[in-house]
Formats: sequence, structure tokens, C-alpha cells
Amino acid sequence: MAWSTADVVRMSQVTSRTLRHYDEIGLLPPAWTGSNGHRYYTETELLRLQQILLMRELALGLREIRAVLDSRADRVTVLREHRAHLVAEQERLATLVRTVDRTIAELEGSRDDDMARINRPENLFEGFEPSRHDAEMEAEVRERWPQAWEQSRQAVEAMSPEDTERWQREATAQMIRMAEFMVAGTPAADPAVQAQVDAHYQGVCRFWTPNAEAYKGLARTYADDPQFRANFDKIAEGLAAYQQEAMTVYADARLR
Repeated sequence: MAWSTADVVRMSQVTSRTLRHYDEIGLLPPAWTGSNGHRYYTETELLRLQQILLMRELALGLREIRAVLDSRADRVTVLREHRAHLVAEQERLATLVRTVDRTIAELEGSRDDDMARINRPENLFEGFEPSRHDAEMEAEVRERWPQAWEQSRQAVEAMSPEDTERWQREATAQMIRMAEFMVAGTPAADPAVQAQVDAHYQGVCRFWTPNAEAYKGLARTYADDPQFRANFDKIAEGLAAYQQEAMTVYADARLR
């Protein structure tokens, strides 16, 4: 039995653009391509896609994933290892749910709307792993923009542990503030939202300096890549798409 690209997109929620990219880099070729140009996938490819998505959940880059798949390691053994990591992630997410519940309770108990109280790290950061997002971003940059990745690598190596911890907290806080704007219905082009995007861009520039197209490409990655999208949407459903829109507005207005 074989499934078309549309079928695989429907079942896996992986975009057709991502499937094309996986084919182009030899990570997930289809079983065959029809005379009409449509790609078709069999159970073998679906199982390979499952492994790819599992490893993306574990923040592996595409090159690392391909190396694992090409090693022809025993599939059951690999899946058991993935399962162990997922159980650990499940426990982390349970902690994160408690963190969000505690924050909601404190905000509901507030007599004012001063969102500055949400910056208290003891209320917000338990359960977060900003380093996961950093690793995923690094992998994506390395694959798409090798020269930028080298600049990023050198910048990271120059950071002290204190700098790294401060940067991670800032990155997580920025995601939460963007979620607040989204939930409040603030337009992506609003000056306050764009100020947050500018802080994000300046943070990226500590490691590499994207032009307008590269920054919009990074924004598309946040929204289209399943792992990135899931990480944003863990904060608030729809945050990845909102972040993309706001970054696109910023790139068109500030980076041209």
C-alpha cells in the first residue's frame, strides 16, 4: 500500500515543503514518483518519517538524524532509547504545566493588570529548557546557513556560563511576552510587539546577522518545522504562527 504526499501531510502534520526538503537532501526519498510528478510513500518511508520526527523531538539536527538512520542500528533498540527520552520529557512537561497553573493562579489573584509580575523567574521558569531551543536553532542555522553557523559557534564559545544562563532566561521570557500579546489580540505590527521582535533580532545577532530574507526564513522555520512549532505552541497554541507574522513584519520594515 502507498500513500501520496497529501496523505502523509494529513497523517503526520508535516508540511509538503518539509517532505520535499527531506527528499532533496536524501533524508526521506519517496518510494517512487509518479508520471504526474506526485510522490508516493510506503510503510517503510512512514516508519522512517516517524523516526525522523522522534529525533527532531529530541532536538537532533538533520545531519545527526541521517547519520543515525544510515547506521542501520536495530530499530527496536533505537525506539526504546527514544521512549526513555520521551518519558523524561513527559515528566518535564508535567512540571511545566504546574508552572503555568501557578502563574495563572497568581495573575488571577492580582488586583491590577501589571504584567511586570510575570517576570518573576520563580513563577515562570521551572520546567523550561531554553537550551533545547538554542540547540535546535543552531542545527537549523548550520544546515541552511553554514557561514552564519560558524559565526554563531564562535560567539557561543566566547560566552561565560553566567552569560549563557542570562541569555536563556531572556529568550524564554521573550517567548512568554509574545504569547501575552497574542492572547490579548495585539496585532503583529503593533509597536510593542515589534519592540519584542527587535529584542529577538538583536539576540540572534549575537550569533549571526541575518538579512531580511534570512530572518523571514528563520520565521518560516519556526512555523513550519514540526519541532520548532511544537516548542512555541507549548507556550501558547498558535504562538509559532504569530511569531512568524511579527518577524516578517519586522524584516520587511527594518531589514530592507
